[in-house]
Amino acid sequence: MKISEQLCEKIEEQIATGALPPGSALDEATLVAQYGVSRTPVREALIQLAAEGLIEIRPRRGAVVTSIGPTRLMEMFEVMAELEAMCGRLAARRMSEVQRQTLLAAHRACEAARAQEDSDTYFYCNEAFHAAIYAGSQNQFLIEQTTQLQRRLRPYRRLQLRVRNRMGISLREHGNVVDAIIAGDADATEHALRNHVVVQGERFADLLASLNALTQTLQAA
Repeated sequence: MKISEQLCEKIEEQIATGALPPGSALDEATLVAQYGVSRTPVREALIQLAAEGLIEIRPRRGAVVTSIGPTRLMEMFEVMAELEAMCGRLAARRMSEVQRQTLLAAHRACEAARAQEDSDTYFYCNEAFHAAIYAGSQNQFLIEQTTQLQRRLRPYRRLQLRVRNRMGISLREHGNVVDAIIAGDADATEHALRNHVVVQGERFADLLASLNALTQTLQAA
């Protein structure tokens, strides 16, 4: 992996964990000193993050972590739900036996993280679970588009898991998805994934409350 790609992943992780909340400035010189690299990979990493929509590069002002308004955020989750539902529908019809076993392994890992009440570990296991469904669709263009939006929503999907009881609910929803895929039921898989991913009503209010609480905590630090 190129240095710029490694750096991109590290910054993306900081954004996902909230260490770099929306509006945070990303200074090239600071990143060079922090990671001990030259300016070229730093610039390449920032360009990649901007392409993913995670940061904005502003003329004469440098790069800042993207701040997404509530309406835009809901719209993005609506599209994410439809993309994942499409992946699920195709996966129920096309998944190989090896891919089903990969999905089951990811589900078991989520169960273990839930048992430990470890939301951070659950987050990564959850990503592996959804990635297994994307792969099972066997539609490379769909995988690319879904993954791109998933990466942009990473910080917000992570925050969701910190809402009280959300891990347990998420795991039960995963179980419904797994059962539908193993049964080869495309309609049930599509329905289960759409309901699992879409963020509306109380869930959206909870997400915004978590985002506000995180922002206030970081500002007070």
